[in-house]
Amino acid sequence: MQNIQGSIVALVTPMHPDGSIDYESLKSLIEWHIQEGTAAIVSVGTTGESATLDHYEHIEVIKKTIEFSNNKLPVIAGTGANSTQEAIDLTKESASLGCKFTLQVTPYYNKPPQQGLKEHFLAIANATDLNVILYNVPSRTACDLLPVTVEQLMEHPKIIGIKEALADSQRIHDLVALKGQKRQEFILLSGDDPTFCYAMQQGFNGVISVAANVIPKVCAKISTLCQTKNFDEAKELNMQYQSLYELLFCQSNPIAVKWMLNQMGYIKPGIRLPLIELDQSYHNAVKSSLESLSLIHA
Repeated sequence: MQNIQGSIVALVTPMHPDGSIDYESLKSLIEWHIQEGTAAIVSVGTTGESATLDHYEHIEVIKKTIEFSNNKLPVIAGTGANSTQEAIDLTKESASLGCKFTLQVTPYYNKPPQQGLKEHFLAIANATDLNVILYNVPSRTACDLLPVTVEQLMEHPKIIGIKEALADSQRIHDLVALKGQKRQEFILLSGDDPTFCYAMQQGFNGVISVAANVIPKVCAKISTLCQTKNFDEAKELNMQYQSLYELLFCQSNPIAVKWMLNQMGYIKPGIRLPLIELDQSYHNAVKSSLESLSLIHA
């Protein structure tokens, strides 16, 4: 099995101004990530606008991401859904494309109880051969996958890890303790850019990052420094980008990151309703941050 750790980009889905998918820019982004040291790609996750891609587009973007990565980076298919059967169908189709990993978000809007979450993820794991990475992001789903449920799901051999986006030190410590007690090879990935360095210092294996869209080499270096236990150097480098991390979420993701990438010349200004282009009130602050980090020139 490919090693899923370090800096993993939650890749945007580039779009033309009319909202159609820009596969040429997708290819360029993937080639850039290969050069910059990104460890793996999440295709069509939240940052990839999974909520507004139709079924065909969803699978086609995953297919093209696998094709463009050309076995140089592992591809993690974002195939979660709030319908268990839809998640299974998307995951099976991704497996048929040659994908080896799937990221499965907690069902959004439904607000299932913990037993429902457990049965949802087990149904997906039992239905396909893909390695399942759980994804907990209560701020977007109104649903929190608790450590006690993760502990039960860890017993399934195809459930190999979790992306935890709850920025809570106790949750981080609980998951690290579970990993140590129950399953050392279980993969812990941060889903919160502002706290990922801290999480890695506590024992997380990496990050699935929005910031890695904009600063892939930096995120890869911070991750490597943490993996080699050079924590002081990692913390010092990470602190230089805290304002950028905050600005990435000044409006709902991926509004800000797509605007940044457009300013940097990597993608066109396409995003799908109900999301819209970054509000003008944030333009100066975001531009100033990019300029100060030498990501664009004044």
